[in-house]
Amino acid sequence: MNISVSQLPGIGQKISLKTGEDSMLVLIVHHTGKRELYFFEDKDSEEADFAMDLTADETREFGAQLLGATYQPVDADKLKMFQNQIVIDWVELKSISSLANKTIEESEVRNRTGATIIGIVQGNESIAIPEADTKLEPGNVLMIIGKKDQIDSLAALCRGEE
Repeated sequence: MNISVSQLPGIGQKISLKTGEDSMLVLIVHHTGKRELYFFEDKDSEEADFAMDLTADETREFGAQLLGATYQPVDADKLKMFQNQIVIDWVELKSISSLANKTIEESEVRNRTGATIIGIVQGNESIAIPEADTKLEPGNVLMIIGKKDQIDSLAALCRGEE
């Protein structure tokens, strides 16, 4: 990431963050305290793809979240425990899967694969530790736990590879 700071006479300061993917974020901090945030998908574009105004408090909160104040992502390798014996993974359920539109109990996931569903993301809703009567719908993202071969077996079922 390449960061540049420039003064805007009579306005304030411009902070530009160019990413490795050739996009750019621009934050303009006015002398008045107003902040404007712009996103350019193409760093060379003249017009922003997205823009919004932020208060000083919103800017500080956004910065704190970017720094990981409330959530620190875990390295995928650290999710593998006990010398790769237990793995947690996320798999999308495809409509062609034999598991689609069945409850967890009806699908017999645990008996068929040995893996366990410990969470489900359905659109904007998350279900932690779903009940046996929870319906598995196409497009759900299943959080599953098990040994690597069990995870691979359940992932194949979710893709419709019986």
